[in-house]
Amino acid sequence: MGLKGKLSGDIGGLTELRSLDLSFNRGLTGPLSPQLGDLSKLNILILAGCSFSGNIPDSLGNLSELSFLALNSNNFTGKIPPSLGKLSKLYWLDLADNQLMGPIPVSTSTTPGLDLLLKAKHFHFNKNQLSGFIPPKLFSSEMVLIHILFDGNKLIGSIPSTIGLVQTLEVLRLDRNFLTGGVPSNLNNLTNINELNLAHNNLTGPLPDLSEMDTLNYMDLSNNSFEPSGAPTWFSTLPSLTTLIMEFGSLQGPLPSKLFSIPQIQQVKLKNNALNNTLDMGDSICPQLQLVDLQNNQISSVTLSSQYKNTLILIGNPVCSTALSNTNFCQLQQQPTQPYSTSLANCGGKSCPPDQKLSPQSCECAYPYEGMLYFRGPLFRELSNVTTFHSLEMSLWVKLGLTPGSVSLQNPFFNADDYLQLQLALFPPTGQYFNRSEVQRIGFELSNQTYKPPHEFGPYYFIAFPYTFPASHKGSSLSRGVVIGIATGCTFLVLSLIGLGIYAILQKKRAEKAIGLSRPFASWAPSGKDSGGAPQLKGARWFSYDDLKKCTSNFSESNEIGFGGYGKVYRGMLPDGKMVAIKRAQQGSMQGGLEFKTEIELLSRVHHKNLVGLVGFCFEQGEQMLVYEFMPNGTLRESLSVAGRSDIHLDWKRRLRIALGSARGLAYLHELANPPIIHRDVKSSNILLDENLTAKVADFGLSKLVSDSEKGHVSTQVKGTLGYLDPEYYMTQQLTEKSDVYSFGVVMLELITSRQPIEKGKYIVREVRTLMNKKDEEYYGLRELMDPVVRNTPNLIGFGRFLELTMQCVEESAAERPTMSEVVKTLETILQNDGMNTNSTSASSSATDFGVSKGAIRHPYIDTTFTKKDNVNDSNAFDYSGGYTLSAKVEPK
Repeated sequence: MGLKGKLSGDIGGLTELRSLDLSFNRGLTGPLSPQLGDLSKLNILILAGCSFSGNIPDSLGNLSELSFLALNSNNFTGKIPPSLGKLSKLYWLDLADNQLMGPIPVSTSTTPGLDLLLKAKHFHFNKNQLSGFIPPKLFSSEMVLIHILFDGNKLIGSIPSTIGLVQTLEVLRLDRNFLTGGVPSNLNNLTNINELNLAHNNLTGPLPDLSEMDTLNYMDLSNNSFEPSGAPTWFSTLPSLTTLIMEFGSLQGPLPSKLFSIPQIQQVKLKNNALNNTLDMGDSICPQLQLVDLQNNQISSVTLSSQYKNTLILIGNPVCSTALSNTNFCQLQQQPTQPYSTSLANCGGKSCPPDQKLSPQSCECAYPYEGMLYFRGPLFRELSNVTTFHSLEMSLWVKLGLTPGSVSLQNPFFNADDYLQLQLALFPPTGQYFNRSEVQRIGFELSNQTYKPPHEFGPYYFIAFPYTFPASHKGSSLSRGVVIGIATGCTFLVLSLIGLGIYAILQKKRAEKAIGLSRPFASWAPSGKDSGGAPQLKGARWFSYDDLKKCTSNFSESNEIGFGGYGKVYRGMLPDGKMVAIKRAQQGSMQGGLEFKTEIELLSRVHHKNLVGLVGFCFEQGEQMLVYEFMPNGTLRESLSVAGRSDIHLDWKRRLRIALGSARGLAYLHELANPPIIHRDVKSSNILLDENLTAKVADFGLSKLVSDSEKGHVSTQVKGTLGYLDPEYYMTQQLTEKSDVYSFGVVMLELITSRQPIEKGKYIVREVRTLMNKKDEEYYGLRELMDPVVRNTPNLIGFGRFLELTMQCVEESAAERPTMSEVVKTLETILQNDGMNTNSTSASSSATDFGVSKGAIRHPYIDTTFTKKDNVNDSNAFDYSGGYTLSAKVEPK
């Protein structure tokens, strides 16, 4: 917020305060007031990224309710107060990046200490000037720590063996200190460790045995004084290892070829050791291996498979004085690809003013919320992997509630502290600015660690840049006389221009009205032989603006039945008494004429009982309106909402019928429309219910036609709705029909739970998938998530199969999802097993296979009959086994 000044002692008067977050205000200076200790109900205290100085007050130890304390990235000096050991509910303690000195306090018979923090999961003390020994008493088997970050201090002595008692530990960073002695053997007991960094110390003795660390991803033992030895066997047996670093070490002898075939290995950095003999990388090199740095060793020859195409650095080895001397292996090489940055390729060469940036989602200039993200223990070192950084982008906009694609990541690199540092920009969903409440919300989620990045990025902190809010209008510095003179002259000029403008506008409107009445499609570009560019319509009619204005009572509020980013929807009655729904686009969301023409042509030619029918449209007087058949029971979302329609009761059987109906509509679009259509915005608010609660899929504004050449996938800019969007489509920008299947799977979860896809920061797909692991429980562990209407149904017919189908639809890989026709078939089977009629227009049940029953073949989209082959003259008939003729007419149901 750009706050400046000092934190007054008056803050202690806010005795009911639960949360205080003043982070990212560099203008806040001076010492912290001891009166902060009077906030007895305080649960969260975040002062990260400010410029506070002086000692941390002992009185903070009085905050008995405190669970989150972040004082990192300030200018605090002095010692860590032992009183912090009284914070028995604390789980997050971050004192990093200050100038704290002295030892780490532990309890005595008279004083508390940090060893009493048995609920703490995070000890972040890195980048200070802490000195002395790491107290063995600091750690015990009762602790639940997952992150111990002590790097970048002045700690001395040996690594206490008590660290090996903390079985929950995932990240241990002791690098960049002055530690001595051997590595405790019981560190091998830490089987949950992902990252171990002991580099840049004075450790001695034999290399540690880490053979039991099956989850270890990143290991750095560089710049120590271990006893000379060959490469240990565990180098090649750690199944999760991605990065192995031991530079300026004491390794000697050959490297085992198995090291290069570890399933996850990405980087091997062993420069400045005494490795010798032949380097044999074997015949099964891991395809993820990007870098092997062996410079300044004693390797005399190389056996290299042609399979390896990435960076191998051998400069400074004897082999480079032989035939390899002129190869790339004997030169300092750059990484083969540039580090990832969010692409702006879709925006062409568009540029912005210096104080704005280009949004990758809208390609418009805006003022993003920016800052630096620091990941203290990432589990990888490969910075060009698009999938890795796409997962970070997606998690940011999903978990921070932003528009898909509104996240920009730039220039990732590993800084001097070995942290992954990158610049983050978050763009507003509409307009150029975030408002103040949005900035506060996003900033708090990042400072309070509510936002959790993908697992491979590990612990992080974020330092925001001051946000540029719209400038307030300030008084002019010009003299009053000058202002009056300018105003008088401008007034006369403006009045003259207004008069001319009004006359021009009136003349233009008269001309447009005359053209519109005589040629309603005149503003469309000509297309083929169709003079005037009129769209090719099949059943839809053109309405004038005055027609629709009249049937909605001048678009009155009483007839308004919905709204969205596109505009508003009105109820209207045509002269023949037919009720219609009129979707009227607002000015900012209107398409170009050709796009609108394409959309109505698409809508006018798809006809199916489970698709909302297009009655007509209006393209006149600057208006774009679509006229649909009226759905009296509104959207599925409204019927599922607690605050929605009270007159509609969706029991389990009705929900199954709604799922089947909407699935049939989508299957028709995918398989029988010509050309096929991908909806791209399947969600519960786009599924409407008619008077019989028949489901109809609506809103084709984002739909995409698929030509034969694009049948496998369509490369396109990502569009869709947060919570329903297919993760694979977002990450690859490759759209397929399976993207609709994923969105439909989210709708099916809504039918079970009645919850929206994202509520209170929780994503329903992830919540259900987590609970599904408890299959021994009733309803597969989902009881608390289920809508009471569903949960209290005595006999949930087909619930297990429905849930299984749902989770297949939301598989992360599109290849593992069913097609919509397969979804239709499964839903029909569920309903048939309950004896329910799956087709409201026919008394007989239908199946998606083509089995013969009672003189008719049933298929969800095709009516068929077959008769004895007495006289086959019909050109539409064809021979069928068993002496029958099959006649078929395609009639969408």
